[in-house]
Amino acid sequence: MPAIFCHDEQMADLLFLGAGIDLGSERGVSCPGDLPPVSDAELVERARVARAALGERAYILGHHYQRDEVIAFADVTGDSFKLAQAAAGRPESEFIIFCGVHFMAESADILTSDAQKVILPDLAAGCSMADMATHAQVENAWDALKALNVAEKTIPVTYMNSSAAIKAFTGRNEGTVCTSSNAKSALKWAFDRGEKVLFLPDQHLGRNTAVREMGFSLADCAIFDPWKPQGGLTDAEIAAAKMLLWKGHCSVHGRFTLASVNEIRDRIPDVNILVHPECPYEVAEAADYVGSTERIIKIIAGAPSGSSWAIGTELNLVKRLAHAHPDKNIHFLDKSVCYCSTMNRIDLPHLVGAMEALVLGRVVNQITVDPITSKEARTALDRMLSLA
Repeated sequence: MPAIFCHDEQMADLLFLGAGIDLGSERGVSCPGDLPPVSDAELVERARVARAALGERAYILGHHYQRDEVIAFADVTGDSFKLAQAAAGRPESEFIIFCGVHFMAESADILTSDAQKVILPDLAAGCSMADMATHAQVENAWDALKALNVAEKTIPVTYMNSSAAIKAFTGRNEGTVCTSSNAKSALKWAFDRGEKVLFLPDQHLGRNTAVREMGFSLADCAIFDPWKPQGGLTDAEIAAAKMLLWKGHCSVHGRFTLASVNEIRDRIPDVNILVHPECPYEVAEAADYVGSTERIIKIIAGAPSGSSWAIGTELNLVKRLAHAHPDKNIHFLDKSVCYCSTMNRIDLPHLVGAMEALVLGRVVNQITVDPITSKEARTALDRMLSLA
């Protein structure tokens, strides 16, 4: 096998390998179209060599929205909930290499021991939704609820797609984290303990779960806009609301529209529409099935041969499902919706760079959460894991 590259100038080439790269546009990603191919056979071999050299010292987690070239080297694939469980259940590995985005790596650091190191191959792999709720904004919102004497009867439920600081706020205020897999269980848990829920940062998941799965009405839900005083709500509106929905959304799922659903039904009359609950309410209502990433995978796996499906979720996963199930007619719900640009920052060059550095004894791109934040966030994450 070829030797591991061991000089900085040799490792630097990793960022520039590949076909059709445009560093200003996420390695040339454009929609509609395909991601650039894996850089070259040599790079794939370097990945294999580095992975073999690390052995059980490293455990690679790959989110379902990652590129195929990255998923090929993952020890486990899953949604954010499954990967959080996987990180917590792997104490023997020195390195957890998280092929996902920043908030996921933070959660892995919180759930693993101090002796373990969590690595994010590209530190620029963030999440626009997570950025829609800053710690200062959430504390200000909570202060507004306190001023109205409703904070004590409100339970915060924070979607996994949030920073460690927001998870810590949630743990500190008797709340829980949730994922799209267990949002209903989390809301049931919260309403057993309080009269209201502050759901953040994704309004669509909160609304779809409360209204479509738990019997609440749209009138029970109020949008809390962090950029407006008191969330843009009157005292009476806050008092009446059962669900205070943070004004945030997924930049991918939020772009699917009712027009997308109608267009593909006109084009493919027998199509089944399957969407993620991060999609807007009207899209979820018009769909035939709504489910988390893991549920989407299970539904397609169990679907009859020859059936037609239009899936509203991240494009990497949809293409992977189409490849895995050639006997089914699988379509992307809206061709104008692109890949998740931040998820796609994790590519094979970055993964190889991180692994080769670890082989050489250099820890790069380590994600760490300070002890106080970690302790408080761990409380909320443990509650989430108990709701599985």
